[in-house]
Amino acid sequence: MSISRWGWDAHFEAVWNDRERGNALPARVVGQQRKFWRIASEARECWAEATGRLRLAAEEGADWPAVGDWAAAEIRDTGGPALIQEVLPRRSRFVRKVAGRKSEEQVIAANLDTVLLVCALDGDFNPRRMERYLAQCWESGAKPVIVLNKADACSDSQQKAAEMERVALGSAVCVVSAKTGKRMEELEPFLQQGKTVAMLGSSGVGKSTLANRLLGQTRQDVQEVRESDSRGRHTTTSRELLLLPGGALLMDTPGLRELQLWDAEDGLAQTFAEIDAMAARCRFNDCQHEGEPGCAVQAAMEDGTLDPARLENWRKLLREQEFLRRKMDPEARKEHKEQWKQIHRAARQKYQQRQRDGGKR
Repeated sequence: MSISRWGWDAHFEAVWNDRERGNALPARVVGQQRKFWRIASEARECWAEATGRLRLAAEEGADWPAVGDWAAAEIRDTGGPALIQEVLPRRSRFVRKVAGRKSEEQVIAANLDTVLLVCALDGDFNPRRMERYLAQCWESGAKPVIVLNKADACSDSQQKAAEMERVALGSAVCVVSAKTGKRMEELEPFLQQGKTVAMLGSSGVGKSTLANRLLGQTRQDVQEVRESDSRGRHTTTSRELLLLPGGALLMDTPGLRELQLWDAEDGLAQTFAEIDAMAARCRFNDCQHEGEPGCAVQAAMEDGTLDPARLENWRKLLREQEFLRRKMDPEARKEHKEQWKQIHRAARQKYQQRQRDGGKR
């Protein structure tokens, strides 16, 4: 079976051909259970475990396999678990800070093209939470799309959509009902063959119902949310990559009780771009936007252009990033980030050169 159905394309082929990998085959991580991974290769789909070398490298900070990753895997003829030798450089990755006091990142999904940020049009509706999701999504390298679900249970869905569009700053906002199927066609442009799409959102927003609707079958269990606060229970308990009827790949993830940002400076700048633009017009370069004369941000709040709650959330998220930055070594993070940028740049240049040479290697 060709691995192109799992999203293999010219970019990853260029990365793979960058050096010799022996008898290993390219394989995509399509599921995970503790320290075992489900992988799909041209040979077969099977369970896999990490080699001792990869485990040692992971202890020293190398990438640990995540659902969506492409990996070099040794497929055993005996039929036993395959061996994952290394993780290929990621084109995009959605991460968060691990829950609790540890200052570590957790990769939720890798190599995503689009992220469907799902929010329900009931008591769960929360533009401030969506700003947090948008910031980490823009940082990941994937394209965010806001999906407002449960339109069947909302009488003012268009008003709420307009409110969310002011947060989205150009990202698509789709209003759907996964339960009834209403307006589900709005998602079709983002579900192209070979493209990887993830659904992220808090528990109870209807991700399992949405996944069932896109799959055309009941694969995920669905549970009712509490009427008191519209909170749901986890119905998806693990991350899994699913093939949709049209050829797109859907990654369903457990609901997130919290999303603590991780190294999302660029994502925040893109999510709150209009505030940055306003701040650039302030009279003083070090303006704190708290009553100084000539403050363009305060002026925008006074004339109704800027929502005070949005400004306060921007400040809150910046404080989180500053706190995290103080607990880490920023120079080491910058060096690591630049290293992967160089790898991606080299692979892209190699592919472009092949195209100019008529596709010859």
